Amino acid sequence: MKLAIFGASGATGRHLVQQALQAGHVLTVLLRSADSLPVEHARLQCVIGALDDPEAVRSVVHGADAVFSLLGARKGGAPDVCAAGIRSIVAAMQHCGVRRLVALSAYGAAETRDASWFIRLVRTVIAAKMRDKDNMEALVRASALDWTLVRPPALTNGKTGGNYRAGTALRPGITGHLPRADLAAFMLSVASDGSYLRAAPVVTV
Repeated sequence: MKLAIFGASGATGRHLVQQALQAGHVLTVLLRSADSLPVEHARLQCVIGALDDPEAVRSVVHGADAVFSLLGARKGGAPDVCAAGIRSIVAAMQHCGVRRLVALSAYGAAETRDASWFIRLVRTVIAAKMRDKDNMEALVRASALDWTLVRPPALTNGKTGGNYRAGTALRPGITGHLPRADLAAFMLSVASDGSYLRAAPVVTV
């Protein structure tokens, strides 16, 4: 498949790039600078630009079989990076006629905001980030795209175990977590097999 990736230089995005290349896919990614993703491969094209540049975003999306958004807040970055970014991505997909979108959200967003006392506490501590995820999800749901919103609990840098669980009704407990490598593997599998269309699966070990 030809895949477009936004957020490729992030902690989870790098796993997705590596796994997608190993699986034989062709990738186009948007980067803020040429040195932000130290990977060179014949099937990897890097577009240098910003999410608020429609031409750059369209050039990444054009011709893609699936689009990934792994956007997330960075220290000192915009507080609405997920919502603003997905707005640009959705517009580019509509312009280019690309339909499949797999976007990274978080457990505790939207209707899972009251899943437990712990989630309510988390939303208090990182209120701005969770509001950004809420707004991003609303924009995705309002589109006519073939979307999947992926909701992991706390992410870790542990090694992939491949024994994660996924489902729209899962309720991770206070110890719920997921290695970023497993998150990338799940997102790639969803794009490949077309599962969870217009659904928001929770993924956890």
